[in-house]
Amino acid sequence: MMKRIFLFCFIAISLLGFGQTLSSQLSDNTLVLGEQGEFKINVSNVTGLDVQAAPKNEILPFHFEILSDSIQRTPNLYTRTIKFQVFEEGKFKIPPIEIKAGDKILTTIPYEVEVINTAKKGEQINDIMNNKDVELGWQDYWSLYKFYIWIALVVIAIIVLIWMLVKWGRAKKSSPTVKTNFTLQELEKLRGKKYIENNDFRSFYIELIDITRNFLSGQYGFPAKELLTDDLLDYMKGQNKISEANEKILAEVFERGDLAKFAKVIPSHTEMEADFNNIKEFVKRSYKDIEFENLRKHV
Repeated sequence: MMKRIFLFCFIAISLLGFGQTLSSQLSDNTLVLGEQGEFKINVSNVTGLDVQAAPKNEILPFHFEILSDSIQRTPNLYTRTIKFQVFEEGKFKIPPIEIKAGDKILTTIPYEVEVINTAKKGEQINDIMNNKDVELGWQDYWSLYKFYIWIALVVIAIIVLIWMLVKWGRAKKSSPTVKTNFTLQELEKLRGKKYIENNDFRSFYIELIDITRNFLSGQYGFPAKELLTDDLLDYMKGQNKISEANEKILAEVFERGDLAKFAKVIPSHTEMEADFNNIKEFVKRSYKDIEFENLRKHV
């Protein structure tokens, strides 16, 4: 019986003397908003055992802003020190934290931290030092705003370039040369259809008159597509933009074209060739009418 009592006492003393001891410490239960606090965990008598806890910077709840999380180890002591701040007012709990030493799990006691704001409502906060007025030179302003100035210059340059391209493109499209060349191409397409050779005078004059009306509308601004032949000829004479010789040619071609379309006359190959060449030459000579009109406007 005495042997059993002795053995039990020996085992109890061994556990007390050589078992792991966990302790934790909080620097202060009340902190000012943004004040640094410290939470420390100690495990003694580890005797080379592997000590495991939450990962670094993750041991405290999310309200706690971790400043540092360091671990120190000696053969018999494990120490973990966490420095933190809290930037919200209120009471925040540090729950029990499990520490595993070998196969044994130890748990810290819970803590509560109260965070207070010492500034009073309406209290004026003064700077430690008065603000100083600093005079800035043009180089200082250039350093501050050069990026924005370069962007502004680039935007202005792009706007000017786009405006010039649009203006140049419009001028080019509306120039007498472009309209003349386009009409000459249309006349060559008409000749390629061989209406004259096939004696298809009706189709020939319909397309020749349409080409001529489109040219008068684009080159001179006449309402040539809307007016009847007699009205168009009277309108041209009233505008005085075309020479009398050209007006005479146009009158002959339009009148013969109207008669041919309604089969009141049958033009010969020679007449069709002549009308085609006269319209072609009129289109080429339109430069002189435009130049004369521009000169008349500036007089």
